[in-house]
Amino acid sequence: MDRMNMDQATALTGKALNTLSLVSPWLAGEATYRLFRLPLKRAATRDEEKRLIGQAHIEKVRVAGETAVTYRWGSGERPVLLAHGWQSRGTCFARFVPGLLAAGYSPVAYDAPAHGDATGGTTHVLAFREVIGQLAEEHGEFEAIISHSVGVMASVLALRSGVSARRLVAISQVGEFTFLFDQFCGQLGLQPRLREELRQRIESRIFPGEKDIWQRFSTTYEPSGVTVPILVIHDEDDRMVGVDQARRMAEVFGDQARLVTTQGLGHRRILDDPGVIASTLDFVTAAQSGPAEASVAGR
Repeated sequence: MDRMNMDQATALTGKALNTLSLVSPWLAGEATYRLFRLPLKRAATRDEEKRLIGQAHIEKVRVAGETAVTYRWGSGERPVLLAHGWQSRGTCFARFVPGLLAAGYSPVAYDAPAHGDATGGTTHVLAFREVIGQLAEEHGEFEAIISHSVGVMASVLALRSGVSARRLVAISQVGEFTFLFDQFCGQLGLQPRLREELRQRIESRIFPGEKDIWQRFSTTYEPSGVTVPILVIHDEDDRMVGVDQARRMAEVFGDQARLVTTQGLGHRRILDDPGVIASTLDFVTAAQSGPAEASVAGR
């Protein structure tokens, strides 16, 4: 489905939900809540990713009642976690793996529930965090976590929850938890009453008993809880997640973070860019810190 048809389908879906909410707010809320947790598609596996899967040590772990798939390349020594985003899969980092292996690291990736080859139709960020936690129990401290999009948020939550890593790379990050909610509601054009129905379900069903989730589950909340050096990479032309998310993270973490911006790569193609991969590998293999902002031209 091309972008225009997808936008039309989204608009029609939102209109239908708003109309349903006039008749049955509860039923409309249930449908909207399911849609919020539903990746609309699974990322296709490119040929290079298929070859990489064939070379991986593959295992399965139970997460939130579903079966997630994990991948490891290398000997298992000096593990580096690759944390994918929404509607993606672990092998989206395929072009990072050869360089990590050549430098003596063991890349570790996963398909979260409802993604890649994992089971399930719906999921949420806490399931991502749970997969990371299980991999940390198996592999110990990560030399680095290289994360993308919602995977950045999940990685930060995992670090706050006791997962240990020496460095964090945040690419095309979704930093504010409210961004996910606002973007979803905005794309569908949800009316205020239906937005509130959805908000209440997120709070009571995904985060029961939790307080201040809209602040606490953002990457910039209480930065003292994440003490590792951070490389923040974001494209100026990212239409899915604005670069302001990255600038905010770099600002909040100060000297602990370094911001690299690109142009012309967008939200997902950035993971295939040689300059981005080189910057990431340099950061993983050598101590880097400081607030300086760099710019890498898109390729």
